[in-house]
Amino acid sequence: MNQQDHWDNVYQTKDSASVSWYAPSLETSLQLIQQLAPNPDAAILDIGSGAATLADDLLAAGYANVSLLDISAHALLITQQRLGVKAEQIRWLVGNVLEIDLPPNHYDVWHDRAVFHFLTEETDRQSYVQQVLRAVKPAGHVIMATFGEQGPKQCSGLDVMRYDATALHGEFGRSFRLLDSLTVNHQTPAGAVQQFLYCYCRVEGVNVLPNEPITKPIRQ
Repeated sequence: MNQQDHWDNVYQTKDSASVSWYAPSLETSLQLIQQLAPNPDAAILDIGSGAATLADDLLAAGYANVSLLDISAHALLITQQRLGVKAEQIRWLVGNVLEIDLPPNHYDVWHDRAVFHFLTEETDRQSYVQQVLRAVKPAGHVIMATFGEQGPKQCSGLDVMRYDATALHGEFGRSFRLLDSLTVNHQTPAGAVQQFLYCYCRVEGVNVLPNEPITKPIRQ
């Protein structure tokens, strides 16, 4: 089963409010977006948005330029149906984040809660970082939430990566300036506790893959 079929099957066979990553409100994500991009016209891209309620919260907070990307069209359909007429205010993108054609230098905020930790192959992680560098404006912000060191080793039957702040930022390299990090204990609908690591950084405008030498100075 390929990735799209896997995630379509998840959202077709399970209640979206019962999956382990569900939260009634993604308060940490919303607070960080408001902190880093207070302008309601900021272009925000939510990676792997699924049926999460972040879109609802962003619209309620007055954000007017929100895009949702997920590999599962069925997951996005759930969100569209929940939003009703408000769905017209969202840009809907169906595709694999590693391959989809995104507008260059367009987004003020790239938000990802629980996609990046599914990338267990180094080449996939490098492709992901290159997508971020192409799509986010210089001086734009990236908010990454993955499983922390004490998080689970699998999710939805798939292996995942676990990170501390140094390791996660190291995947992105010196094109990104780490601003801060925090850990959040997420309680699943079944009552288990999962440790999430949030790292947020600023794009410095130097296109450098991790472990490559810098050929231009980082902007201070």
